[in-house]
Amino acid sequence: MQEPLNASTLKSAAIQFAEHLSGDSIPLLYGVTDGKAVGTYVEVEFNAYIARNYKHQQGNAAKGIDFPDLNVDLKVTSIKQPQSSSPFRDATQKIYGLGYDLLLFVYEKSDDHERATAKLNILHVVFIDKARTADYQTTRELLRIIENHGNIEDIDAHLQDKNLPLDEVSRRQLAERILTDPPEVGFLTISNALQWRLQYGHAIKASIVADTQGVERLHGQQ
Repeated sequence: MQEPLNASTLKSAAIQFAEHLSGDSIPLLYGVTDGKAVGTYVEVEFNAYIARNYKHQQGNAAKGIDFPDLNVDLKVTSIKQPQSSSPFRDATQKIYGLGYDLLLFVYEKSDDHERATAKLNILHVVFIDKARTADYQTTRELLRIIENHGNIEDIDAHLQDKNLPLDEVSRRQLAERILTDPPEVGFLTISNALQWRLQYGHAIKASIVADTQGVERLHGQQ
């Protein structure tokens, strides 16, 4: 009998899948250097693993995330350059987070030339709470301004310096919100663009060196 899929069983599934995948030989990925192709392979295989083992009503992709019923998006990236893209909704995501949790698989790929096959070693599986999916430097700097008794003008000026895609009125409103509702420190690096470019170095480090609230290490060695 299949278990229902929820946040807890999704994490368990991620651990089991990572351990299984890390031992597999994958001829289909031999010689493949395109990170997007590797990521797509892992995503398809993980979704198939979920479908086989868990009771899960797959939602539509209208929200643009992999598990909309759980409010979780799956990200797969190489350890060589741990980054991916994410849909841009509005500029506040850089400060208050993307609005959904992230399940992150970080792999190292190697090719066996004698056997013409590839292996994916899953080095890290990290679950990042939605409250921690904001930009690391931006949130730290804003909190520092608030700790140093900065006012709305200080915050507004800082947002302007960061070139967030906001008009003057929206930027002022965001500055007022930040002063009354300070964000939590995020653990992503988010580049300004019409599609966010997410980098995961801070989140991976936080999951390794400390038990950081909101950044949970599910799989991997120290």
